[in-house]
Amino acid sequence: MQDQPLAQALADTVAPNQKSIEKIAHENNKLHKRLCRQVGQAIGDFNMIEDGDKVMVCLSGGKDSYALLDILMTLRERAPINFEIVAVNLDQKQPNFPDHILPAYLEKLGVAYHIENQDTYSIVKRLIPEGKTTCSLCSRLRRGILYRVATELGATKVALGHHRDDIMETFFLNMFFGGKLKSMPAKLQSDDGKQIVIRPLAYVKEADLIRYAEVKQFPIIPCDLCGSQENLQRKQIKGMLREWEKKFPGRVDNVFASLSTVAPSHLMDRNLFGFTGLKASGIADPNGDIAFDDDPCSTPASANVASIIPLHAVD
Repeated sequence: MQDQPLAQALADTVAPNQKSIEKIAHENNKLHKRLCRQVGQAIGDFNMIEDGDKVMVCLSGGKDSYALLDILMTLRERAPINFEIVAVNLDQKQPNFPDHILPAYLEKLGVAYHIENQDTYSIVKRLIPEGKTTCSLCSRLRRGILYRVATELGATKVALGHHRDDIMETFFLNMFFGGKLKSMPAKLQSDDGKQIVIRPLAYVKEADLIRYAEVKQFPIIPCDLCGSQENLQRKQIKGMLREWEKKFPGRVDNVFASLSTVAPSHLMDRNLFGFTGLKASGIADPNGDIAFDDDPCSTPASANVASIIPLHAVD
């Protein structure tokens, strides 16, 4: 009888712990489903992957490319079409790069892979002064090599791990520092015209990828092995977006949605819209000039947020 209170106390302790474990498992499952849904939505919206494609997944060893490979492998099993996946890593011979991690991980995963060995590190260090950011030159060299490898492997699509935050940051970087309305498209033709480059994580938030990497325990390889300084301009933009998200919930979602809802006639690019040849047609245009409206930012259904922000762009 004396053991009964102790047994009850132990049972009361175990029950909450079990509930906590079940709740975590439920949340992790929801995260996985959300990522698969968002990646599937992006693939469908931009027709990224077609029947018979061979998709080359560029694997850096960071959380984003690990998640990309993981989710594409899941979707391949469920897709109504057939496509191949080959993971490719470019070993740039950075000092202390743990070159055993990715092969071991990929072999355990059972996915086809290729490791390309190219000493771009020495080239970059020779050409870029000490203390300067090396990322730009490094990226150009890496891009050219990966395009060549894609051709050699017979890949029809090159998949990169850029996510929604990358796209947003690039948009503001180009606007603030480059004077251009330009970002990372979800799908584009490569520089050499031989490849189609896709970004299946285009609708995925970085915060979700950080959590997913923790859940999956990916063997992350740090991206600072080369000793390059962080891109301070990108850091500023990232901080700005983080502050917006905190102070003005929904603002970042609206900006992201605007990238898919462009009105060329209401911008000022003469190459994009024929302003010089524009004549009055005598036909009413519901999307015409609103310069004399009291509130140019209002919408007919301003209370209906779903009419402004596509559901696939928001969790």
